[in-house]
Amino acid sequence: MAATDNPKRDPIPGSNTVKPPEDWVTAEEKMTGAQASYLKTLCEEAGEEFDPNLTKAEASRRIDQLKANTGRGA
Repeated sequence: MAATDNPKRDPIPGSNTVKPPEDWVTAEEKMTGAQASYLKTLCEEAGEEFDPNLTKAEASRRIDQLKANTGRGA
């Protein structure tokens, strides 16, 4: 096996761990408690409605949107 075949020896650390939410194996599962808690906080700060029925992938995208809108993502 060549060094580049081993993800632990990837020359760009983290490149093999960054995956779009829709590609996650668990993307369609209900969001986690941690996601729900953080999302609820961000929704309150942004004055937007919290949707408790989001999937993990939907919650991740929504968190990213709200972080950008509230300035938490900077």
